[in-house]
Amino acid sequence: MTITNIISAIGNNRSIYPLLLRDCGIEVPSKIYITRKENLKESKVKAKDATREKFIDEYATSAIWLGGIPLVEYFANKFIKKKGYNPNFNIKLFKEDEFQGINKNIEKFKDLAPKAVKQLENIKNNKKAFESLTAMKFGAATLIPIALMGFVLPKLNFALTRNIKCKRAKENSVDYKIAQTDITTFGQRKNNDISFGGNWISSIANFKTVDKMAITDGGLTIGRVTTSRNKEEASVNAFRMLGSMFLNFVAPAYIAKFLDKTANKLFNINVNLDPLIMENKEFIQAIKDNKTELPKSDSPKDLFEFIDTKPESLFCKFAQSNGKISYLENGVRDPLKYVDIKDLVKFKKEFESFVNSAKSSKNITRFAQKAKYVKSFNIISNILISSALLAIALPKAQYLFNKFITGSYSDPGLKD
Repeated sequence: MTITNIISAIGNNRSIYPLLLRDCGIEVPSKIYITRKENLKESKVKAKDATREKFIDEYATSAIWLGGIPLVEYFANKFIKKKGYNPNFNIKLFKEDEFQGINKNIEKFKDLAPKAVKQLENIKNNKKAFESLTAMKFGAATLIPIALMGFVLPKLNFALTRNIKCKRAKENSVDYKIAQTDITTFGQRKNNDISFGGNWISSIANFKTVDKMAITDGGLTIGRVTTSRNKEEASVNAFRMLGSMFLNFVAPAYIAKFLDKTANKLFNINVNLDPLIMENKEFIQAIKDNKTELPKSDSPKDLFEFIDTKPESLFCKFAQSNGKISYLENGVRDPLKYVDIKDLVKFKKEFESFVNSAKSSKNITRFAQKAKYVKSFNIISNILISSALLAIALPKAQYLFNKFITGSYSDPGLKD
């Protein structure tokens, strides 16, 4: 894997890679260090307890948060396959429009992709069963990590601390009363009927892993607040978790937009494309030879006509590598996949803008190189800025908030 591949991966704010780098590589070690440093202001004993709790909490949570959803979905997809369905089918295709839908795709691809069409017909004839399986997969992929991270892990972590404090108290011959946490309601739920409607399932059909991680983060916030050992700890947890959600899922996209717009103004370079595209030699040569083919317009009709008739074009190849469209091995567009036209139009505009800017430059090769370097710099800057906010600014703000509401720097859950 080249450096550009790595930068491209961590620059995609709709993927798991920037979260992986920020969370495990930068954020967690910094949080542990700051936790120890702040609690040392009170006592070495509390610093030891807080550091141990933070270490277990952060690394175990990261493992579940980053790996839980893909793992659950892997087994869920195996189960769906055993039931005779293709789990890659996008439920949005149940809604027919002028150019795509399960019926239109069956008719259009019956000779071009007969195997895929058989799978479509099977799903069409068992629509309710497939929708139920999709809903269960989504529920399992989000609720299981939420339960483990938000409820089970904190309880186990707190129990370990209580046990250690109890042993410490006995060793020091102190009459120590262990606070008991009421866990009788753990795992209980109100007897409400939950129904999964087709509209709800359709709305989650295009959720990527990172979208589901945002949902589990919301569930994790609720879990951490409700399992807190006192009101002060609940307040601090809510402050920390809400700040973390904003900095993980909202801020990076705005930082990226700001950096790309600034680069465009300063250097007159469009850097919205993936750096892997910018360094592609075939693409650069096609611009030089004026052979970059694009759809005639942004209309769905022209877009579908182009992607269905010219899968070998650079536009279609790059659109596929960026997850905008999907083709089978024989070059036919995958009938089981939904095409997000708005997303494809946005990609076309960025592609076209880069081509036009490159053509108007004095040296196309140098222009593309410069654009790649600027985009790579923006991606690295985004990671560093968002990581600094998550790893340093947020923990510092958390302990200032902690001091404000408790009058102490030590973690409120550790008070005797």
